[in-house]
Amino acid sequence: MLYVQIIINKMDSFEINKIITAIFLVVLLVFGVNKISDVIFKVKKPDVEGYKVEVKVGSSTATQASSDSEVDIASLLALGDIEHGKKVFKKCAACHSIQQSGGNKIGPKLWNVMFRPVGAISDYKYSKSLISYKKEWSWEEMNGFLLKPSTWIKGNKMGFAGLKKDKDRASVILYLNQNSDSPKSIP
Repeated sequence: MLYVQIIINKMDSFEINKIITAIFLVVLLVFGVNKISDVIFKVKKPDVEGYKVEVKVGSSTATQASSDSEVDIASLLALGDIEHGKKVFKKCAACHSIQQSGGNKIGPKLWNVMFRPVGAISDYKYSKSLISYKKEWSWEEMNGFLLKPSTWIKGNKMGFAGLKKDKDRASVILYLNQNSDSPKSIP
């Protein structure tokens, strides 16, 4: 305490004025820049703050499957093209083979997959949910599965998030149909 008094006594009033002025200028500069930037960069604030989140209540697999299958498949497939599907399929090629002579990888081979029963390849170990699904890979089934595999068939082993864009899904479906012994005609 005595040391502080000695320092204050040695400082003249001019030094104290300089320190107080410096602190005042820094505070003034910080608040001034803030106010000037508000004037220069006018930001229109939204009328309502926050985000509206819509939630579907009671979404079961059967309900979701029926609502997703109501997609007009002819209109959806009209969005796609085979060359685009070949490019998008590169995401799938890490786990699936599309070649006629190709074998299973992490996932089953996809040659002749369209209109084949789900879980039908004998030399691949499918999850129980795919084996018990008892449907075939129709246009609608493939579209729903590619949209989000984990919700279309609950409990399957496929760790892929899905293809959200309609054009990507339609193109991949057309590409899968093309890679077949007898491609089906497009609806």
